[in-house]
Amino acid sequence: MNQPRIALLTNFIPPYRVPLYRALATHTSDLLVLLSTPMEPNRPWPVAWADLHVQMQRSLTFQPMWRHPQGFQEQLFIHLPYDTLPALARYQPDVIISGELGPRTLQAVLYRRLRPHTRIIAWVTLSEHTEQGRGRARSILRRVLLRQVDAVIVNGSSGVRYIARYGVPAERIFCVPNPVDVSPWLALPLERTAEQAHRLLYVGRLVQLKGLTTFLDRLNAWARLHPDRTVQCWLAGDGPLRADLERLPLAPNVQIRFLGNVPYTLLPQVYGQAGILAFPTLSDTWGLVVNEALAAGLPVLGSRYSQAVEELISAGETGWTFRTDHAGELDAALHTALTTTPAELDRMRAAARAYIRSVTPEAVAAGMMEAVRYVT
Repeated sequence: MNQPRIALLTNFIPPYRVPLYRALATHTSDLLVLLSTPMEPNRPWPVAWADLHVQMQRSLTFQPMWRHPQGFQEQLFIHLPYDTLPALARYQPDVIISGELGPRTLQAVLYRRLRPHTRIIAWVTLSEHTEQGRGRARSILRRVLLRQVDAVIVNGSSGVRYIARYGVPAERIFCVPNPVDVSPWLALPLERTAEQAHRLLYVGRLVQLKGLTTFLDRLNAWARLHPDRTVQCWLAGDGPLRADLERLPLAPNVQIRFLGNVPYTLLPQVYGQAGILAFPTLSDTWGLVVNEALAAGLPVLGSRYSQAVEELISAGETGWTFRTDHAGELDAALHTALTTTPAELDRMRAAARAYIRSVTPEAVAAGMMEAVRYVT
């Protein structure tokens, strides 16, 4: 089957996904993206589907609060599309790619009872760490669904290990990184001024999940031990934690700048004025800011609780890694980053950009098509 007809089931389309879906569409006779919502309310992005073939579904949405075993709370948006079966019956895909292990995949499995030749791929962006404490009922459902799908796509080694626990054979698991079109970041100059070289940048929501309170506390402690250094940290993003962060008592030599939500098209300019990306997340399935930072020439000071950090960051080459809830690791990585010489940072900038060039939407779409060819 050279040009399969593919239905992709997902929640919504963030702007960074559009290039990947476009690239995937070039390998198909048609790609239909079935969505539950135009955009989730906590996302500051415009709805921009471009020329994609998109269909909105009828869905119920629930917004429970969930507490991770690490202690942070997260607002979840759970969408339950209830017209997937008729939508698939009208479209009659050769392959269904379902972006979860929940109600969409369950309905895809039921649809295959009607059309047994249809193949199902579960595309699950998860890791061992993100799935802690999810509950026995969810684990049972996933075990049942994983026995029914023909292949699984994950985006990191941690995801591979997690899926393998359910007895899925290695040949049915396909690992592809999470891509973003980094061409605007690649266009930035690699050179940084002396003031910019060690300037820290965080990009993302200001929420407990991102580990900012712990990170800024340790940054403040480091600054007090080094009163001769001025420490700058820019925060690009907004969220419910902002007021608390603004009230943090800071050492005299710490400068925190709150940029608020920056339009996506203007983000490369912000990266171009910083020297190091800080990504202290407590739990992330990926973290596309890591891709963007590497393309901009920023080494990443990042948490290993992000699969992007696990997959893309090599200590001393493209950045420095730590576990946010291990103070000794965080302190050591922070000290190493802030005392790295400008010349060494220049070397790391070039290495960072070179490393990310191959992680493109086109390359990832080709990797996803390997799974499609396997099941067809």
